[in-house]
Amino acid sequence: MSFEYLKQKKILLVDDEADLLHMVEAILKKDGYTQIRTAGSISDAWTLYEEWKPEFAVLDVMLPDGDGFSLLSRIREKSDIPVLFLTARGENEDRFKGWDMGADDYMVKPFMPRELTSRLLAILRRSYKSENPLAVLSGSKVDFERAEVIRDGAHIALTAKEYDILTALYRNAGRIVTIDQLCEAAWGDNPFGYENSLMAHIRRIREKIEKNPSKPVSLLTVKGLGYKLLTED
Repeated sequence: MSFEYLKQKKILLVDDEADLLHMVEAILKKDGYTQIRTAGSISDAWTLYEEWKPEFAVLDVMLPDGDGFSLLSRIREKSDIPVLFLTARGENEDRFKGWDMGADDYMVKPFMPRELTSRLLAILRRSYKSENPLAVLSGSKVDFERAEVIRDGAHIALTAKEYDILTALYRNAGRIVTIDQLCEAAWGDNPFGYENSLMAHIRRIREKIEKNPSKPVSLLTVKGLGYKLLTED
C-alpha cells in the first residue's frame, strides 16, 4: 500500500552537525519527502516551528544552546506532533527521559538510511492514521494515497507535479494559495519562472477533476492572486 500522502508532511530536522543535516535531508528527499526544513540550534528550530508549523520533528539531544529535551518540552506545550530523537548518545537514561517527555522513537548514530526512513514512516502512519487521504470534490474524488482521481467510475492517474499542486491546494482547502506557493510546492525552493508551467498543470488537473474544465467549480482561479480548491468533505 502506498503512503505517499504522508510524505507531504512538514518535517523539521534539528542538529548542530551541518553534514549530518544535509545527509538526513538527502535521505528523506530521495525517499520522496518533499517538505523539509533544517535548523542547527534550539533558537533557529523554534523560530521555524512557530513560523512554519512542522508536522514531524527529528531532534538531536546535544545542541549548542541547550538540549533536545528542552526543545521537546517547548514543542509539547504547543502540540503533539510526532518526534524522533536522532543522537550519538545512547544511554538508557536519555531514552527513558525522551519517552517520558513524549518522544515517539529514539535512534542512535550511526544509523542505516533504510532504518531511518522505515522508522519515520512507521511513526507517521501511527500518528496520522485517522487522516482520510480522500478529497471529495463536486464531480470527483482525489485519492492521495494512490495518487489518482476517481470520476464517473474511472480511475485517472496523477503525475508527480499534479499531485504536489493538488496536495498544496487540499492542505489549504477553501483558502487562496498563491502562485508562488504552488510553484514552490511543485518545483522546490527556487520556484521562479514556473508560472506558465503551473498554468498548464492547473489546466490538466481541471481536465481530470472537473466535469466541465472550461467552467470549473472545484479548482477556482482567484485573479491576480492564485487558486482555491473547494471540497465537499
